[in-house]
Amino acid sequence: MSRAVLDIILNAMQVWLNETEKEQLYHGLLAYFGLIGAINECQALENAWQDPYNRQEIEQFIKAWLTRKRKPRKEEAAIGMV
Repeated sequence: MSRAVLDIILNAMQVWLNETEKEQLYHGLLAYFGLIGAINECQALENAWQDPYNRQEIEQFIKAWLTRKRKPRKEEAAIGMV
């Protein structure tokens, strides 16, 4: 399954992720928008990206995902505390 559509979306948003993060985001995106199991998930995502309303929803999802991803967990923050 091609991830070319996700690469196009991330490039348009000027977001750069490593391959593991892209894979996590891709699966999260498909699950959130109910595209898992679609006949052609990439085509469905590309069609959603072309629609202005869905494009805005996809961008908001990715921004929220990035915020959660970069937010330090309490356990990680507590490690440095004395």
